[in-house]
Amino acid sequence: MNSRRLPLAAAVSVLAVGALALSGCTGDTSGSGDGDGTTMTLWHNSTTGPGVEFWEKTVADFEAENDGVTIEIQSVQNEDLDGKMQTALNSGDAPDIFLQRGGGKMAAMVKAGQLKDLTDSIAGGAKDEIPDAAYSANSLDGKIYAMPVAVLPGGLFYSQDLFDEAGITENPTTLDELETANAALKSAGIEPIALGAKDAWPAAHWYYWLALRECSSDTLAAAADEMDFSDDCWVRAGEDLQAFAATEPFNSGFLTTTAQQGAGSSAGLIANHKAAMELMGAWNPGVIGSLTPDQQPLADLSWFPFPEVDGGDGEPGSMMGGVDGYSCAVDAPDACVDFLNYLGTSAVQTEYYKAFNAPPVNTVAQEAVTEPYLQKILAAYNDAPYATQWLDTVYGQNVGNALNVAVVDLLAGNSFAEDLVKAVQDAAAKA
Repeated sequence: MNSRRLPLAAAVSVLAVGALALSGCTGDTSGSGDGDGTTMTLWHNSTTGPGVEFWEKTVADFEAENDGVTIEIQSVQNEDLDGKMQTALNSGDAPDIFLQRGGGKMAAMVKAGQLKDLTDSIAGGAKDEIPDAAYSANSLDGKIYAMPVAVLPGGLFYSQDLFDEAGITENPTTLDELETANAALKSAGIEPIALGAKDAWPAAHWYYWLALRECSSDTLAAAADEMDFSDDCWVRAGEDLQAFAATEPFNSGFLTTTAQQGAGSSAGLIANHKAAMELMGAWNPGVIGSLTPDQQPLADLSWFPFPEVDGGDGEPGSMMGGVDGYSCAVDAPDACVDFLNYLGTSAVQTEYYKAFNAPPVNTVAQEAVTEPYLQKILAAYNDAPYATQWLDTVYGQNVGNALNVAVVDLLAGNSFAEDLVKAVQDAAAKA
């Protein structure tokens, strides 16, 4: 699985692009369900507010347009989803429609014959208005296995009000400048960075980004394709993280803080102005908005790219993120494909953006995006010389989980950079 650049073909104000080069497309997305008595299950990872409401309305609207089709919705907490999904797939009792993260995790599902091939079934706005780069993140060996719904690059989300209070007038562009900003925030009595390390993957994001800065694109690609972590850039990234953590940039109790669950989570700390920044993907504005006192988007939210690291081998401006999509189980009825095509239409994609405050992949829907931070995210992603998916997604569940746990061990002071890399290498040798 190559860790290659997956650019969107357009930024926020782009016009619709040409059709994908897909043959044999079928179906009218407004009413071509299986007919009488078709019941499907849908698993998603929204547990609060507008996200839950989006799925309820979208399913109800689709059912109203497709006589005899019923979709039963199950909301699964994000941190529980991968494990439950794997158990369901392995037991042969998978949901018909489910969130797809792509990368090595999707490749394992394809290898096991668990996903429906969508290549010749993309139709309507999903075909004409979503660029092929978005589909490539949900493809393997030229075949499409998921409908993309959002592009989710990462970076640092922050409170402009707290930056102003600390006298920070320019966003950090290097790791040294970030440490200087952290010191200014501390002097103002503000915790600099919220981190939900209890869930492991948010802590690991710090290592991912430092590896993106320290390692060349060729090295990252080799790691993805060959599970080769022998380059010393992997150790350097761990040493960078260890040195950064020694400056105590994270919230008090970060090792026992969750990422997205309640006001005390890392997203909740940002939502309630208890910390200034959080490193996260572009789904974060919606999560933060669901945790503000009035459950509305945080008015002073802004964003800047992950800082550069002096002397690193990574190309400056490189980005990391994912393209969330939805797959059909291999034995799902034809109505499942119709539902995915419905998700790809501009009307539904616009509603998705409004509910999740995240950049949609449909280029017509992108025209509705007005938030400056989302515009900055899309521009940075489109201008990046290189981009990769989240490393735990790229490496698959077993190696990815080992990496995430090893990063937490390092931040807890239980190991060193060399131990982190060895843990990943050991997991890769067993994969």
